Amino acid sequence: MMNFRQRIGWVGVALYLLVSIMAAYYIFEVISLERVQKDGIDSLALPPAVSTHLPLLPVWMWASLFLVPYLQLFLFLFSCTRADPHTVGYCILPVCIVLLCSRHHAAKSASGRAGLLIHT
Repeated sequence: MMNFRQRIGWVGVALYLLVSIMAAYYIFEVISLERVQKDGIDSLALPPAVSTHLPLLPVWMWASLFLVPYLQLFLFLFSCTRADPHTVGYCILPVCIVLLCSRHHAAKSASGRAGLLIHT
């Protein structure tokens, strides 16, 4: 039997996915349709007013900037649907930070060991 927290968790997940689909539809269909009707052409470039205010970053950085918080909130809502309350609160941000730090630490220790092998 599901308890109240689980039911609200499933409602939250459903609403979150519904809002996500609506936002994606608006971004990819409505805005592009407005631009085609206004300009008469279908261009993928950003309007000059928007591109002058945004910093020039690679696409992967923009994608990670939006996807990491999106996935973080989704995983939190999804974890609220679990029966075990101790597993509530899956976090993607701490996992990413730990992975980055462990790679950095592994690279440091590997270079340190290589230096010890050269000197001995």
